[in-house]
Amino acid sequence: MEFTQLIAQRYSCKNFGAGKVDAAALHTILEAGRLAPTAKNTQEQRIYVVQSEEGLAKIDTATPCRYGAPVCLVVAYDKNHTFTYPGERMNSGMEDAAIVATHLLLGAANAGVDSCWVNFFDPDKLAKALGLPENEEIVMLLDLGHAAEGAGPLPNHSSRKPLSETVTFL
Repeated sequence: MEFTQLIAQRYSCKNFGAGKVDAAALHTILEAGRLAPTAKNTQEQRIYVVQSEEGLAKIDTATPCRYGAPVCLVVAYDKNHTFTYPGERMNSGMEDAAIVATHLLLGAANAGVDSCWVNFFDPDKLAKALGLPENEEIVMLLDLGHAAEGAGPLPNHSSRKPLSETVTFL
């Protein structure tokens, strides 16, 4: 599919069917994340693939937003390996993990897998439930699966402000 068409048609799936994500598609999605750019190529992202019943139950204790997805990617970063920007106020961890997550999301769409970006959870509670190292910070969850019959985008999905309201040329 052409890229512009892919990004226009992709939506946040909030109702997944019973089908699994096959291993080849999952590998393609994870590879898309691996290829994402990071500051100074630090590659501090950590991706946890949660697909066991036990692991998904832990996700469910932290958020009501798994929507029945058979796979959930937990996207985190290693706080000890980020690049600190000039001014010392910001580092690359959060933004690099978000770039990786965006690549995962678009890689899923390209592989024919539906997804939903989830931030509605307590990251500390989830990290503890999953037993993640203290030096890692969870940024988001990415539900993966195939949309249930009749599922589709929210009614406002295609509503976008014109560029004139969001872009300023200086």
